Amino acid sequence: MHVVVCIKMVPDTTQVSINPETNTLVREGVPFITNPYDTNAVEEGIRFKDKYGAYVTVISMGPPSALVVLRKALAIGADEGILLSDRVFGGADTLATSMVLSAAINKINLTRTVDIILCGKQTIDGDTAQVGPGIAQRLNITQLTLVNEVLSVDEENKTIRVKRKLEGYQEIVESILPTMITVEREINTPRYPTVPGRFNADDAVIRIWGNDVLKLNTQEIGLTGSPTQVRRIFAPVREKGEIVIGEGTQQSNAVNMVFNKLVEKSFLELK
Repeated sequence: MHVVVCIKMVPDTTQVSINPETNTLVREGVPFITNPYDTNAVEEGIRFKDKYGAYVTVISMGPPSALVVLRKALAIGADEGILLSDRVFGGADTLATSMVLSAAINKINLTRTVDIILCGKQTIDGDTAQVGPGIAQRLNITQLTLVNEVLSVDEENKTIRVKRKLEGYQEIVESILPTMITVEREINTPRYPTVPGRFNADDAVIRIWGNDVLKLNTQEIGLTGSPTQVRRIFAPVREKGEIVIGEGTQQSNAVNMVFNKLVEKSFLELK
C-alpha cells in the first residue's frame, strides 16, 4: 500500500493581522506552521504504515522554506518527502494548486502505485476545502471528504470503509481504491517525533521538483492559471452588544446569557 499525504505550510493565523491601508495580510514576523488539519492527515498516513505496512510519501507545494514542514512529517515516520517549488507555481488559487499536486501524484504513481491520497479537510489560511476534491477530480478517482474515522481497509479487494462527519449525522461509506480522503481533526491525535526520528529527518534527502520536472503548461498554473482573485481582505466589524461565549461555557449559562440579553434589548426598545 502506498499513501501520499498532501501538506501545506501556512502562517499561524492567531498572529496574523490585516493592514488597514492595503487590506492585505501582514505576514512579516509571523511564524509559519504545518496546517493543523494536515498534521492529522500525516498522522493517519503513519497509522496506515503501522497497521498495514504502507509506504508514506509526503508532498508540499511552496517556497524552499516549506522543507521544514516536510521534515516534521519525516520525523514522525513518513518515508519520503517531495517539495514542489518553482516561481511559476506562486500565487496559485485552489484550481491551479490542485493542478500541480495532481501532476506530482501522477509522476509518483509511475514508480510506486498510489492507493490513498490524504489531505487535511481545509487550510486555515484559505478555508476553501477545495484542493483535495480538486485533486480527486483531476485524477478521476473517488473522493471521501470529512472523514473522522477509517474503519477498515481490504487490501486484497482494494476497498476502504470510513466514517464521514456530516451536518447532524454521520455515515459509513465504502469505496474502491485508489481514493482521496480529506480528514477531520478528531480522526486522531498526532504523535510527537522521537529523537532518532528528528535526527533521521534532518539527514533525509528531500527531492525538489520544479516545473522542469512536471512540465505543466504555465498558463494553467500559478497566478496566471488562477481564475480566482482576492480583491479585499478585511476583519468583520463586531456589532455593539454582541455576546461572546467562550469555549467550555456551560450550556445552561450560555442559554441564560442569551435570554438575559434578549430581555434587555426588548426592554430598551419598549422605552
